[in-house]
Amino acid sequence: MKTEHEILHGISLKNIVEELVDYYWFDWLDTRLTMNCFHSNPSIKSSLKFLRKTPWARKKVEDLYVEYISKK
Repeated sequence: MKTEHEILHGISLKNIVEELVDYYWFDWLDTRLTMNCFHSNPSIKSSLKFLRKTPWARKKVEDLYVEYISKK
């Protein structure tokens, strides 16, 4: 089983967000993570802007991505 670091290595935040949105959609991400960037006028661009300047939020998204990849 890969570690969190190995799963995230070489994957951009943009790719992470795009894959999560493709699989879960914005409304589910908002319900699961409770972040306004997934609720109010959600878009990949606005989500990336918020996540890049908010370390706690980025960590939550990365943790969800690791969980998602681990279940694949």
